[in-house]
Amino acid sequence: MRAMMKTTLKAVAVLAMTTSLAKASDVEVLHWWTSGGEAAAVGVLKDNLAAGGTGWVDMPVAGGGGEAAMTALRARVTAGDAPTAVQMLGFDILDWAGEGALADLTATATAEGWDKVVPAALQQFSTSDGKWVAAPVNVHSTNWVWINKAALDATGLAAPTTWEELVAVLDKLKENGITPLGHGGQPWQEATVFDGIVLSLGGDFYKSAFVDLDPAALGGEQMAEAFNRLITLRSYVDDNFSGRDWNLASAMVINGEAGMQMMGDWAKGEFLKAGKVPGTDFVCIRFPGTQGAVTFNSDQFAMFNQTDAGAQEAQVNMAKAIMDPAFQSAFNVVKGSVPARTDVSNDAFDDCGKKGMADLAEANTNGSLYGSMAHGHAAPASVKNATYDVITAAFNGEYTDGAAAAAALAEAVAAAQ
Repeated sequence: MRAMMKTTLKAVAVLAMTTSLAKASDVEVLHWWTSGGEAAAVGVLKDNLAAGGTGWVDMPVAGGGGEAAMTALRARVTAGDAPTAVQMLGFDILDWAGEGALADLTATATAEGWDKVVPAALQQFSTSDGKWVAAPVNVHSTNWVWINKAALDATGLAAPTTWEELVAVLDKLKENGITPLGHGGQPWQEATVFDGIVLSLGGDFYKSAFVDLDPAALGGEQMAEAFNRLITLRSYVDDNFSGRDWNLASAMVINGEAGMQMMGDWAKGEFLKAGKVPGTDFVCIRFPGTQGAVTFNSDQFAMFNQTDAGAQEAQVNMAKAIMDPAFQSAFNVVKGSVPARTDVSNDAFDDCGKKGMADLAEANTNGSLYGSMAHGHAAPASVKNATYDVITAAFNGEYTDGAAAAAALAEAVAAAQ
């Protein structure tokens, strides 16, 4: 904890020094896109803004789930020195909007017709009290599995579509002498895996448990089965997983040290950055049993209140740049995600990207598009963090079985509300 605090304080100090370099025509952007694939995607946004005459002052705070970035943000706002724009997820946006800290983008959104092209599930987090307070840059879906194709071919089995087939592939990978499941032992990563497991037991169950927070669903037999499956997956992880960053787990799959990774589609950016080709070097599938449903998060940029007219103009320029269809295509091709606009062509996207866009459209149409609990789009942060604690404890063997973990989950969520 002390080391984490020192790291966060150091990040805040760096951010404070960085802001002194900003001009009114610049945007100071706080974000956590620091891996190779993410940094490449940030470059697309920087270049797009530069083309319109808006500069970029970079304020990266490493940490794949964004927790460290949100801690640094709170320190900046408390000090009366809010950044111009901040990468945010889900309920964090609504929390800051509720504090009256976010700039109103409604005039820009109305003029450009954002409400007609942004899915309603995303607008839930882009708007507050009828006002647009954030511009969505993408839609990430979290229920993906990324498989090294050579490793899969060596098993002699097809890509799994059911839990039983998944276990068979993992067993064969283990027999073949590689780590079956590349994983980083961080709470948000375990929760990402668990998201897929719960969704595989049914979309209605996922909604009841993680969106409606129904105590019967949280503590019942289906949730016990979900935890038993999570405990099974733990047996396929290597001994050095604790604390590993997600992109290093991706690298294990890319390099053939691990067979697969259960991670959101930002992982694809790491494969592409390494020169790997979908269908040739790696396979992308939905978590077995979840085809037709999507759990999502959406990176959005919230603009914090500024008094300087030049800074306000820079914010509008950034919002317009983010929502430009050409940018949405170029950015998401690199990032691994899909556009936040429904009117963007899929022509520039690879096979996994095309699948992602088609899956999103299908889920949006069928009512099977669910905000991800693991990534702050199903319930507020207090509930999300309570689920993290139980999920990670279950992954690390702290409960006798899935039923005990499910009971603990229901209790923890009730206490967090």
